[in-house]
Amino acid sequence: AGFIIAWRDVAAMHARGIHFATLTHAAGLSSTGDAELDRRLPLPEWYRIPASTATAIETARAEDARVIAIGTTVVRAVEDAASRLGGIRAMERQATQRIGASTPLRIVDAIVTGTHEPGSSHHELLRAFVGDRVLADATRALERDGFRTHEFGDSMLVFADTRSRLRRASLPATAACAA
Repeated sequence: AGFIIAWRDVAAMHARGIHFATLTHAAGLSSTGDAELDRRLPLPEWYRIPASTATAIETARAEDARVIAIGTTVVRAVEDAASRLGGIRAMERQATQRIGASTPLRIVDAIVTGTHEPGSSHHELLRAFVGDRVLADATRALERDGFRTHEFGDSMLVFADTRSRLRRASLPATAACAA
């Protein structure tokens, strides 16, 4: 997903007050093409959130700023950490949860992601952000206009819909702050 952002873009966004923070993650498969195997995905993935990133996320949440993940695995790492702790802090763990339509987004407000095929674990993760109708409309538009899918395909920016934001807002305050 990050392939669409060049270093000059990062510098321009930073000049406009947009801050970047990094984490380390082991990206896994979202689809193998085998329906039975794909139902088991995603497999556990290791991640490491450094103290500087945890602080940046805490600061953004405290300032009511958006947290935008660059890629599905970043969402999985940050949301896994928040589900374990109710907030974010520096840690190294293995993300084991599956994120889908019924998963409350505690931290991430939007995602820059490659386009993903329906049925893949990455497409299922997008269901935490927007409803099936929006994803179906997007899939039809992507197919109609010849967009390329998956990891090295075209990218899109998806904001969490009102339903997702309301789920997060209904969580206790500690769910959006570091413990």
